[in-house]
This record gives sequence, structure tokens and C-alpha cells, in this order.
Amino acid sequence: MKGVHFLVAFVFLALAASFAFASDPSPLQDFCVAINDTKDGVFVNGKLCKDPKLATAKDFFFSGLEIARNTSNPLGSVVTPANVAQIPGLNTLGISLARVDYAPYGGLNPPHTHPRATEILTVLEGTLYVGFVTSNPDNRLITKVLNPGDVFVFPVGLVHFQFNVGKTKAVAIAALSSQNPGVITIANAVFGSTPPIRSDVLAKAFQVDKNIVDHLQKQFWYDNN
Repeated sequence: MKGVHFLVAFVFLALAASFAFASDPSPLQDFCVAINDTKDGVFVNGKLCKDPKLATAKDFFFSGLEIARNTSNPLGSVVTPANVAQIPGLNTLGISLARVDYAPYGGLNPPHTHPRATEILTVLEGTLYVGFVTSNPDNRLITKVLNPGDVFVFPVGLVHFQFNVGKTKAVAIAALSSQNPGVITIANAVFGSTPPIRSDVLAKAFQVDKNIVDHLQKQFWYDNN
């Protein structure tokens, strides 16, 4: 009977741990402003923290999300992040923002994932075709056309995209459940890695001729982040 109780307790603790570490750890103090100075800092969540008594409003402030960005690039989109790299006061708080600008007639935020965050996207201008793909084995595509004021959620870790299907520019604001959500752009990671993945590996994985893989690996893979 002891063994049964131990097993039940172990399963409960394992489940609790999985929920506890599903997103950024909760802070154990009011804030932990990130700094780069190693002399007096304490390392928390991948960043060094300054003495809380030295924190100022500047540590919690960022300006510029109202500015339209230049989308004249191969993808026709630009992401302006507001995460812990721009706002040091976000360290340990588990949240961040980003503005995304899309060019008319096909501006694309290409298929990518955020390994550490769920994303909730709000359209401010334009019309976006958005979607995500569920995990194996279903690989089901879930899509929606969004207009100003519409909101859509991309679950953590799933491949997703946004595509401007309108005749005018589009703008969206994304909120993410991590101070540093990370971005893995699928095409860049697969065909633009350093050093490159062996072409015979990719040819077999994608079931295409090796020459096609060689061609793709020679391309310049633009990063809109």
C-alpha cells in the first residue's frame, strides 16, 4: 500500500512540476531589473539584476511601438520587439510585446515558433490571414482571416504565420507570455543554419532531390525580427 501512495504522490508532484515550469518562473520579489554589469548583479532568469533601490522609471519604459517600420524587404514585414532586451524591468515578469508591420499585397510574417511563449495577436490595421499547425501526428492547420479589432491566439511552441491579404498595409500588436519568447523561423533554421545541415539529410526529410536542397541552402534567408 505504501508503494501505491508513493506512486500517487510522485505522479502528483510530476504534474505539479510540469505546470510550474510551463512558462517563465514567478518572481520572488517586486521586480528584478536586468543589467549587463557582472560586478554587483545577481543572476536571475538569464539576466543579472540591479539593486532594486537603484531602479528608475526608465527601466520599465520603452517608446516606439507607434512608429510604422519600413517593410521593403523580401518578406514584406518587420517585427519591432518590446521584450527584456528593450525593457530591462521585464526580467522575471513573464510577458512581452511586439509590433508587426506588413506590406500591402502579401506582407508575410513567415512560419515560425516561439519556444517559450504563447502569443495573442490583435490586428490594428488591415486584413491578415493567420494560422497555426498542430503537433504530430495530426498536423492540422487552423486558420482565420482577421480584421481590425480581431484577436487570435497561437499556442506555445506551435508553428504559425501571418499573411497580409489586403490591398493596404497591416499592423498588429502581439503579446507573449515570456520576457524572452525566442523565435525560430522555420525556413531560416532548416535551410540557413550555420554550419548548414547536410543536404542529404534534408533531401530525405523533405523527400526532394538533393539539388533542390542545395539551391535552397544557397539562398539568403532574411530575418524580419
